[in-house]
Amino acid sequence: MFSKEIGIDLGTASILVYVKGKGVVLREPSVVAIDKDSGKLLKVGTEAQQMLGRTPGNIIAIRPLREGVISDFETTERMLREFIRKVTTARIFKPRLVICIPSGITEVEERAVVDAGIQAGASKVYLIEEPMAAAIGAGIDIAKPDGHMVVDIGGGTTDIAVISLSGVVESTSIKIAGDQFDEAVVKYIRRKHNVLIGERTAEELKKTIGCVFPRPEEQTVEIKGRCLMTGLPRVFSVSSNEMIEAFEEVSSRILEAVHSVLERTPPELVADVSNNGIIMTGGGSLVWGFDKLIESHTGIETRIADDAISCVAYGTGKCLDMINDMQDGTMNLSRRKQMNH
Repeated sequence: MFSKEIGIDLGTASILVYVKGKGVVLREPSVVAIDKDSGKLLKVGTEAQQMLGRTPGNIIAIRPLREGVISDFETTERMLREFIRKVTTARIFKPRLVICIPSGITEVEERAVVDAGIQAGASKVYLIEEPMAAAIGAGIDIAKPDGHMVVDIGGGTTDIAVISLSGVVESTSIKIAGDQFDEAVVKYIRRKHNVLIGERTAEELKKTIGCVFPRPEEQTVEIKGRCLMTGLPRVFSVSSNEMIEAFEEVSSRILEAVHSVLERTPPELVADVSNNGIIMTGGGSLVWGFDKLIESHTGIETRIADDAISCVAYGTGKCLDMINDMQDGTMNLSRRKQMNH
């Protein structure tokens, strides 16, 4: 049976595609490689990512989404089309899409996502806000009058929201997330060791020894980079405690955002949140000790959702079942409450 409904978690760092009845069928980096001379699309996803920072002059590897929003419309549309083509077999059907977006997105940016989906071959496009999708994906029953807090740290944005009665009560979206962690590592190593490392090495460091809270025992790894004094390769070691220092600014900005959402939340819901705990989703929440850091600052029990990276995609997928209850012309599922009044 061919499904005509697809959910897409359109992330800055990666794109996950959920097909109704099949689950998450595709998980690829949101990178596109293009031939500059002919404008031809060469590779999409993983194959294009391997070209980042390594391409000859005529090939460019682009990440068409920056900080959660479309920065290169045409490329995003081509990338979406390519991914939709990978997961659909029959060409005659135009699938309906539910696409996930950051909560702080403007109407213009929303329109761009919808248009890109339509141009890529969808018959209809619905949008859902990331924290909402993350909550559904993490197994929270969002329909109840019970407050839950979700902290979704992606590649380009961190979305923090308090959700109750199928709607977002208070939320904030900051453009500080996984990418900024990588940048912080590059800057820190340059400043402290006088060595330049690439984005991919930085990401590797983040995943292996990166942490935002002291580890029970310190870990170190050896990495290679280019010495800025001599211009030659140099091998040196970096410790997990240095990572805390490197990440300090980024992690404290995320803590501030969590704090500000709690401050604006109605007292009854804050009571719910402190009972239910805070749930973390998204790839950025996997930086070691993030749950402990938030817990130590807020005093609220914090846990990381199972399969945090795919939470948003699963949530987007579960929304496909709600598509039929939606009136036409509703753009944003999370805001449909206000639209029905």
